Amino acid sequence: MWNSALTIHSSTTMSTETLDARLGEDLKSAMRAKETVRLEAIRAIRTALTLEKSNGSNGGTLTEAQEVAVLQRLKKQRQESADIFNQQNRADLAQVEEEQLAVISAYLPAMLEGAELDAALQPLLAQVGATGPADFGKAMGVCSKAMAGKAEGKAVADAVKRLLSA
Repeated sequence: MWNSALTIHSSTTMSTETLDARLGEDLKSAMRAKETVRLEAIRAIRTALTLEKSNGSNGGTLTEAQEVAVLQRLKKQRQESADIFNQQNRADLAQVEEEQLAVISAYLPAMLEGAELDAALQPLLAQVGATGPADFGKAMGVCSKAMAGKAEGKAVADAVKRLLSA
């Protein structure tokens, strides 16, 4: 288990250079402390970011939103793996995935939830003119783009459904 107080910084938005530098420092720290799970998670993040940068359409650079999308994808993969391992009664493997999930989550900005998410969605719904459940598809197109990197996709969908049903 890794010591979260060692080098995990607060989750705030940051530039690409800042994230790269932070990952590099945290990688060195994890190596020195022999924290294998944390080391593997940081390496996975760096690899995923490098692959995304080398994607032909990105031109070797990533925007902050693209970085967040990569981190969210890694987070979702770890969560799904942990869920599967738990269903198969493999707590040992699930624990590793959950520990990596915690490391990856530390690099993500805080996500909007509950009342904050509702407050952010209401002006978007008004802008689109969504008034009822029939407008869900139209509303989700706008809301999911606007909330990308700010809220989980499932949370956005659930909030939009709830707001349109009220």
